Parts: sequence; structure tokens; C-alpha cells
Amino acid sequence: MNVIKRKNTPPTQFGRSSNGEGKFRFMLQIKLALVLLCAGLGYFVYSNWQSWLESLDGDRKITAYALVGQNEFTTYPDVQDVLLKMGSLKGFWGQDVKQIQEQLETIPWVKGAVVRKIWPNRLSIWLSEYQPVAIWNKTEFVTKEGTVFQLPMDKLKEKALPYLGGPDYQSLKVLEAWNQIFADFKAKNLLVKGVTIDDRGAWQVTLDNDIVLKLGRGDWKPKLDRFVTIYPQIEVPEGKRIDYVDLRYASASAAVGLIEK
Repeated sequence: MNVIKRKNTPPTQFGRSSNGEGKFRFMLQIKLALVLLCAGLGYFVYSNWQSWLESLDGDRKITAYALVGQNEFTTYPDVQDVLLKMGSLKGFWGQDVKQIQEQLETIPWVKGAVVRKIWPNRLSIWLSEYQPVAIWNKTEFVTKEGTVFQLPMDKLKEKALPYLGGPDYQSLKVLEAWNQIFADFKAKNLLVKGVTIDDRGAWQVTLDNDIVLKLGRGDWKPKLDRFVTIYPQIEVPEGKRIDYVDLRYASASAAVGLIEK
């Protein structure tokens, strides 16, 4: 008996036909073209956006401004000087307020600025200012956070500020020392008007009667405690006054400098 063997046929493989692959490539190309078109359109709009806005203004320029909020130091002439240095401002649509804000923040005592446009030709300007708590190095000022800034002396309303000094990076350290020394001496019925530190880290304290306490480097607290103890015992000849007390050296006494009254 003859047995007829069937040939094994490979299983049918399913996949995309060549026609389907062609459609897929075509759609991919369409999507890529749309992406490139959108990117190009976006770049075109971005490149011409400012000129389009300026064209809306025509000949109308921003010509007025108002200072809002409470400003202790900044006046209208101060703001006007900044705006004049910028040249002619653009109109409501074309003017970039960020440029004005950046220029206003170049005023040495201005901490920050917020500028808004008001239709049709005005600016609303809000400024925050640094607040001085002490004079710094005789010509500048320092805030309670230790920020050193400049301010014309004639703008200062509070004249009874302490005199502090030192390298700018030491401002906060000097301010903290001042607060502690002032409180300690006030409790002992002594008044202080200045504290300084030099580049080598040497401290000096000036009393309200202009006596200078030379403390040198290192821990100044025990030296000030020693001064409080010996101060009532210092004998001053008639016609003289104490110029300084040198407390830099560890001893029970201190060197006292005298000058003519």
C-alpha cells in the first residue's frame, strides 16, 4: 500500500503589505512636513512679533508715569533721569517694561522694581528700597540683612545711625557685633556709636564721647568686660581727655592714650 506524504508548508506569515508600508511612510512624511511648517511659522511670528506690536502704536509714545507705593528716598526726578537716559520710550504695545525695570534697579538704593503699562501712554512704577540701619565705612550704608549700598547723605532722614565699618563681606558679622555690644553697654549706662573691623580682623569700638577701644583680633567680649571694670578707675589730668584705651593685650590693666581737650 502506497502512502502519499504531504509536503509540509510553512505557516502563513502575517505582516504589512508593501502597499501598507508605502502608506505609513507617506503619513510619516506628512507629519514631519507639518512639524517643520509649524516650527517655521512659529519662528516667523517670534521674529516679527515686536515689530507688529510697535506698528499698532503708530506715533503714540509713553510720555507719563506714576510712582505708586511709599518711597522714602526715590523721587520723581530720580526716575525721570533713568527714563531720559533710555532715550525715547516706545508706545503701549511696543515698549518692553522689563527694560525699564532693569534700568530702575540700577539706582543704588533701589532693591527691586515693578513696572506696568497703563493705556494709552502711562507707566505705573512700584519700587522697593533698601532701608539703612547703619552708616558703613563713612560713605555707604548697610541694611539689617548686611547688604551694603549707596545713598546720598542728603536723602537720609534718620541722622542718628551708628557708624560701622570693615570689608563688605564682613558687614553682617559687624552688624551682629554692634547689636550685642550696644545692648551690653546700654545695660551698663554706657553708649556706643561705632564698631569696626579691619582687614586683619582687628576690632575697634567707639563710644559716644569719641573714646576708641582697641580690641585687636579674637574674642572681644572679655576685653570689653575688662574695660567696664577699669573705666571708672582711670584718672585723667586736668585739661586732658581720653583718646583711646588699648585692650589688645591680656592683662589686668590697659594702655590709655590722652589728648588735649
